[in-house]
Amino acid sequence: MCFGTLKRLCHFGPLTALGIIKSISFMAVHCCSMWWPPSASLGGSLNVGCFLIFSALTIYNFLSSIYEGPGFLPVGWKPKDEEDAEFLQYCGVCEGYKAPRAHHCRKCGRCVLKMDHHCPWINNCVGHRNHAHFAAFLLFATCGCFHAAIIFSCSLIRAFNRDWYLYYGNPEEPIVSMTAYTLVFCLFCLGLSIGVAVVVGMLFCFQLRSIWRNQTGIEDWIVEKAHHRRRGDESNKFIFPYNLGWRKNFSQVINLSCDPVGDGIVWPVLDGCDQYVLTREQIEQKQEKRERTRRYLAMEDYSGSWFPISKGLSVCCRPPLTDEPRIRITKGDTILVTRWKVHWLFGEKEGEALVDGLGDGQRKGGSRVRGWFPRRCVVEVINGSMRSVVRGSSTPLPVPCENHSRDNSDKKDN
Repeated sequence: MCFGTLKRLCHFGPLTALGIIKSISFMAVHCCSMWWPPSASLGGSLNVGCFLIFSALTIYNFLSSIYEGPGFLPVGWKPKDEEDAEFLQYCGVCEGYKAPRAHHCRKCGRCVLKMDHHCPWINNCVGHRNHAHFAAFLLFATCGCFHAAIIFSCSLIRAFNRDWYLYYGNPEEPIVSMTAYTLVFCLFCLGLSIGVAVVVGMLFCFQLRSIWRNQTGIEDWIVEKAHHRRRGDESNKFIFPYNLGWRKNFSQVINLSCDPVGDGIVWPVLDGCDQYVLTREQIEQKQEKRERTRRYLAMEDYSGSWFPISKGLSVCCRPPLTDEPRIRITKGDTILVTRWKVHWLFGEKEGEALVDGLGDGQRKGGSRVRGWFPRRCVVEVINGSMRSVVRGSSTPLPVPCENHSRDNSDKKDN
């Protein structure tokens, strides 16, 4: 039981975050004891007490985000009304339908309720149940680091000007004295606290915007594509059904107990909308995605490395800016591609291809092999011929007989 509890923490993200919190907290308290001792004045006590409250609330909400979890959809979940299943996507891994606003996380291996994103720092997803704790963690971490930066700055000023304060300063004021190691560690913690305050503060602003609009990071992308699909057609404008106004949006997430409101499956929606407005839009987008899928044939092996030096510096220096996986491909593999970059393609091996009728393309009882791979390793298959895309050439190349036969058999099956 103890091992299972600690297992969630035994990851580079939580360990790094806890290390940063502890380092800044330890050094800040040490500097306060010299610069503004809590035992010497009420102001010193309030200063240390305020910082320790920020530190304690940061750790509490950090651990709560980890162990409370985002909330997972039960395995094999189905809607109460079986007729509603046609408006939902099917998850082959969880062997059930995805509830509205739920998405499958490949790292957690489960469908997450109101999934926002998978955060490596908490080694968990941010979703329905832990959204408030995660936002509070970002808020108190930002405040604590900003406070610590002030403490470090004032302590360093006093330490660098120690002689002046010693001879010309108020004799009742404490003298800040640092060894070489303490000075280096204080400078390190100052840079760390400023960096964390800026970066985490920006993340908090993004989360605040998400709560304000009641729209997760994943839903941002869905809504953006929905508006793009309907551009120029005002009569068919997409309306996001969960934005009920900032007061009601905040009340669904923010409260003193940080407890979530609702079951994460049924959500209040705008008048004129139903529970499946967003899911129907997702299904239509996935259908368009299948229609624009192109088939590519691998002409070179690729190991799945994130920085394949053998494929050229341009490939290594311009990778896709995402944490999505890379896939290993072997010469002769056929890949169905749905996204294109200058030097990289995103697709799925045809043996693990999309299955019509399963919504998200998940195969029942199976896994999907999909991810990014270098563009120079493949050529596009068009009408039974291959078109080179390695150097921008459009010269058709002959397709081997076995691949041509496979292509024809696929068309018959479809």
